Amino acid sequence: MTASAVMVPTGAEMMKRLVESAGAAREPAADMADLAEMIRTFLSVEARRDTRVRLGGNLFDVVVTGAGVQASAVVALMDEIQGGCGPVIADESGWFYWLVPPNSSSRWEAHTHAVCLGAPHTITLPSLNRTVPPGPYWFRPSASDRLVPTGPLREALAQLRPEPTPHAALEARLGITP
Repeated sequence: MTASAVMVPTGAEMMKRLVESAGAAREPAADMADLAEMIRTFLSVEARRDTRVRLGGNLFDVVVTGAGVQASAVVALMDEIQGGCGPVIADESGWFYWLVPPNSSSRWEAHTHAVCLGAPHTITLPSLNRTVPPGPYWFRPSASDRLVPTGPLREALAQLRPEPTPHAALEARLGITP
């Protein structure tokens, strides 16, 4: 076969093949729904609006602890370990919500001073400029893609034992038992 006999598809033929391989019209790829939700969440938080998000998926899970003096000491320890603690949300009810890597809840073992939650639970992310009450606020603001690593956090919580423990409150509010 000579070089002149090679059939090169036209632009229209290439487009037709791409459209046919894309699947049914108006049916988004399975991972596009998660991406769209992630983008909407980011835009809402960036626009300085509180935003309710699902835990798990590709974003993050949360570890819930008391927000007392011992929990503040855990933040200081994580500052040393991480070179600046990852994101922590506080609320007026006296709880810290440590943003940890996604799917951490599936690997989290029972802990006397903390509970790790993932899907199907949700959390309200405060707007990026909210660093004081009322409502949830950033005790440690979110910095780029940094999350709180569960291993060092778990060890620090076991050592410093923040009170009160979240177990009874989560059981009463969400029906979650340790």
